[in-house]
Amino acid sequence: QVQLVESGGGLVQAGGSLRLSCAASGGTFSYYDMGWFRQAPGKEREFVSAISWSGGTTELADSVKGRFTVSRDNDKNTMYLQMNSLKAEDTAAYYCAAARRSQTGGHWYTPTSNPHEWHYWGQGTQVTVSS
Repeated sequence: QVQLVESGGGLVQAGGSLRLSCAASGGTFSYYDMGWFRQAPGKEREFVSAISWSGGTTELADSVKGRFTVSRDNDKNTMYLQMNSLKAEDTAAYYCAAARRSQTGGHWYTPTSNPHEWHYWGQGTQVTVSS
């Protein structure tokens, strides 16, 4: 059972930056693909980014490409989301997620936007961007 704890959220002005962290425990971190989702009030949970267990593959939603960067440190059991040029529409609760690594057709498969493909979730950290 993997436990995930997000941190680093807060209030920032538009154009500013934040770095979110997701600390994992209870499992071998490198056995898991990791992801970030966000949910604004009244909206569905939205995929933000994913990173493969090795860190070799990353995915970003179109809405954050060029502004956000996802990374991980397997020695520290931690994933990061560097968020630059923040906009008011980035305001949401941000959740990290973990999925046990798997292969399809002999190739490693990293889940992305389908929440049902992610096995573990953190409690979330709030990001508020003031305009």
